[in-house]
Amino acid sequence: MTDIASQRLLEGRAWDDFCETLRLTGHEIARWGDVPDAQDRTEWYRYLTRLARNGLERFVENSEPDTPRLRDTPFRCSINAQHPGQDHLLSEWFEPGYEYRMWGNRGTVDYFVIGVWKAAQNLDVGAQDWADAGVESLKEFDPAMLFTTAFLQSDSIDFDADGNFEVMLTREAPADGRNWLKIDEESVGLLVRIVHQDRAREINPVMHIERLDHPQQRPVRPAELATNLARAAQMVRGYAELPRAWWFDNLSKRKNQLQFSRGVYLSNGGVADRHHAFGVWEKPEDHALIFHFEVPPAENWIFQLLNIFQENLDIYEQEKGYIENRRAILEPDGSAYVVIADKDPGIGGNWIDAFQHRHGTMSLRFIKCETPPSVRAYLVPLADLEKSGRQALAEVTSIIAANKWSDAAAMRAAPTVSSAGTALQ
Repeated sequence: MTDIASQRLLEGRAWDDFCETLRLTGHEIARWGDVPDAQDRTEWYRYLTRLARNGLERFVENSEPDTPRLRDTPFRCSINAQHPGQDHLLSEWFEPGYEYRMWGNRGTVDYFVIGVWKAAQNLDVGAQDWADAGVESLKEFDPAMLFTTAFLQSDSIDFDADGNFEVMLTREAPADGRNWLKIDEESVGLLVRIVHQDRAREINPVMHIERLDHPQQRPVRPAELATNLARAAQMVRGYAELPRAWWFDNLSKRKNQLQFSRGVYLSNGGVADRHHAFGVWEKPEDHALIFHFEVPPAENWIFQLLNIFQENLDIYEQEKGYIENRRAILEPDGSAYVVIADKDPGIGGNWIDAFQHRHGTMSLRFIKCETPPSVRAYLVPLADLEKSGRQALAEVTSIIAANKWSDAAAMRAAPTVSSAGTALQ
């Protein structure tokens, strides 16, 4: 199969298949039906360019068998509700089965976590065409499906007085008691999630990785490039399909609700140091969507408003489009209101500009949190909020209590609860 992959690369067929896979993936927007509006469609094609950059960076530039490295994800590539307050350092391993040493300095960040993952990774993929197989090909080969097998929190790492550290990534624990993260024959990469509390004031960590057998660096081989082009193209296809599948198979069936699910999160390379809720949001232009939840003890928490492809809104660089613990405004009882609207209705809490989007996905996560909270949601006319303030929200709450609507199913079946608005669990 290696000879076939080499021949496909040298004759240009691997390149043609890479380009054709990207071209055909662009047409997958049709599988969304009438969900996307003009704004969504515009963001879809830009999303594909970001996925292509990400795939080439991960698999072509950062997957050399003999030279592992830790590289941050490309600018603005916010796959699956990527936390804007985190850095994500990846190391992709072209061939599983080797052992590694990771070392560096933590800087001044309070917390990071290292996760190792496995994935269905067949190194013969460079020997065949994938484009015409379409989305069905993901059942055989989907680089977007990652499963975390082990993780190590910075709380469990021994640092010296200057913040230096070393972690061994091996099959067996080091006999000398050094920091250890278990890998095995199925491990194909790792991801370091660095959690920033105040990025502007912190010193970034510096991290490196090397193979323990210290191979000599060599030029790229044609079979490797054929394989990595296939991996990059199928990654684009996989991450284009994933938000569509989540939208139609689950999230859109419970609009304006946030559901915590470890299973969903861990199926895409997540780590079990956090609780992460996903949902779909939708609101008319003249309404506000309001979420209310208790804030449990946590290292960090964040609510993100996203487009339908699970990307951060473009305003995230200005610290808009999301609310995190560092700058959240809490109620006297310690709870939080998040108010999503096209303009600030002036009722306090934490306003997030919908940024001319009528719908999208959303994310609420708590890092190093024992138990996630329940979340209540209210859809209230902006005019009522501007006229009556919090009283308009109180009226909705009292109607819910009077009708004893205690679960999402009952509320979805209920009629509009007066001019004050509707409510959802």
